[in-house]
Amino acid sequence: MKKVSLVLNVVLILAVVGIYYLHFSGNKTTKKEVSKDEAEQIIDRDYAIAYVNIDTLVSNYNLFVDKSDELTQKRNESEAELQIQSKNFENEVLDFQDKVNKGLITRTKAQMLQQELAQKEQQLYAMRDNMAMQLAEEEQVMYRQVLNEVMEYLEEYNEKYNYRFIFSNSFGGQLLYTDKSLNITMDVLDGLNEKYDKSKE
Repeated sequence: MKKVSLVLNVVLILAVVGIYYLHFSGNKTTKKEVSKDEAEQIIDRDYAIAYVNIDTLVSNYNLFVDKSDELTQKRNESEAELQIQSKNFENEVLDFQDKVNKGLITRTKAQMLQQELAQKEQQLYAMRDNMAMQLAEEEQVMYRQVLNEVMEYLEEYNEKYNYRFIFSNSFGGQLLYTDKSLNITMDVLDGLNEKYDKSKE
């Protein structure tokens, strides 16, 4: 009896931990605020180099926002499914405990049911792990798709401006100082969103 109670507590704790992991490990995609200075930036095109603030660019790119919303919906659906399965398992364990306490099943039947519950517990763990792994993979693919679109657009963009280098800048990245007049983030973002919005029409 103590064993079943311990199993139930462990399963419930792991289910809650899994749900919190799925909920809080995901990126909450809110658009990064664009500063007034950044929005009104005057670009100096006399140089053969430029840079984009990749954090601002990606978080305000409509493709990223749409895909993030889709991923959040999938994450919420996965959490709901995991909660349902965990609740069902909890009910089965409680039902089993009740039958054992009241002496409604034989010792042989109790052992058989206990083995079934242990198997279902393992399936619940596997389901949680698979959901977390699938969501992580989908998130990684989403980032790659977004970055691929950005890089492809930069090739088009550069046909007009002929930069030799366009760097990616992010807080704590390798570019420790940049001249703000070389920041083409908002110009690129406007072009990306315009192209993406047209593709949706």
